[in-house]
Amino acid sequence: MNTMKNKRSSIVLLAGALLMLGMLSGCSSSDGEAKNKDSHADSSSSSKDSAAITSVVSLMKGRLSTTLYVPGELEAFYQVDLYAKVASFVKKLYVDIGSEVREGQLLATMEAPEIESQLATALSREKAQEAIYIADKASYDRVVETAKTPGTISPNDIDQADAKQKSDYAQLEALKAAYNEVAETLKYLEIRAPFDGVISARNTNPGAYVGPSGQGQATPMFTLQQQKHMRLVVSVPEAYTGFLYDQDEVKFSVKALPDRKFTAKVRRLAGALDNRLRAERTEMDVYSTDKTLLPGMVAEVDLPLPSKDSTFIVPSSAVVNGTEQVFVVRVTPDHKAEWINVRLGRSEGGRMEIYSDSLREGDMLVQRASEETRNGVGINPGKAIPSYKSK
Repeated sequence: MNTMKNKRSSIVLLAGALLMLGMLSGCSSSDGEAKNKDSHADSSSSSKDSAAITSVVSLMKGRLSTTLYVPGELEAFYQVDLYAKVASFVKKLYVDIGSEVREGQLLATMEAPEIESQLATALSREKAQEAIYIADKASYDRVVETAKTPGTISPNDIDQADAKQKSDYAQLEALKAAYNEVAETLKYLEIRAPFDGVISARNTNPGAYVGPSGQGQATPMFTLQQQKHMRLVVSVPEAYTGFLYDQDEVKFSVKALPDRKFTAKVRRLAGALDNRLRAERTEMDVYSTDKTLLPGMVAEVDLPLPSKDSTFIVPSSAVVNGTEQVFVVRVTPDHKAEWINVRLGRSEGGRMEIYSDSLREGDMLVQRASEETRNGVGINPGKAIPSYKSK
């Protein structure tokens, strides 16, 4: 009996084990199906992602206007250092620093006793020669008058008297020229203003010994500036010289008046580049009658640089500055990516000029391009928007 019970117990246990095994097998099959469904769903989702819409722009031309901020300097339109023309001593000064003067106004007088002595000597020689000439001229006139009586005066005597009075006259003219030369030198003892302006420097005092540059004085007696009319001078870098023209209007400010904007017009372009700076000297005329602006002030100049010719303009995000090339990504008619090498121009406000012989107006470009968009891959473009809109 015990043996039969043991067999029944074994059979029951075996049946239970088989039942549990079947249940586990069912669960495993169900999990596998669920995993297969999830994998299929992921695959479908990836397929949808690969067909995601890419933003594109329609390539257009326009004129990009940029502004270049460069430092400038205000200079007097005319400025001159005034030296004494001859070695002399300062007798009297008529102006000082800040004096406004007119053209031809007397600024200072000097004295040089040796020049006055030379003038007196030249005058006395002139007078002496004049007396000799008058005497010889009178003698010649008498000879000519006497010769009217036949046989009284030989023709040779008449010729000698004529030669003598002509020689005396030539010497008299020479002495007059010598006197005038010394008299002109005496005028050098006066310093006069060559143009209207302001005395910005005075480096001498009464009684000082002065003379030409390097001869008696190392520094000028006066510095005269024309301050009501000034030059605003800037150096325009080589890359921007083609955008600035005569009569273009610019705005500038100075540190002394940071809240004010001044206006000037381009008047003079050097037409050549400075060898050191690789920039073109550009000048504007500035007028200041109230001395608000002064020579020597440093200015912050806003140079407008509008394009004269239309070029391709795209968002900056459409240009890829790769390690080996600079390019944009064009969408071909069969919706493939095509890398197009471009040359860059100026940029302003998130827009950029590009140049390429391979591009045409109306081409579709990827708006946000990158090297991850490989050449030749498929692209699903969205609705194209213009690459540039004029303001």
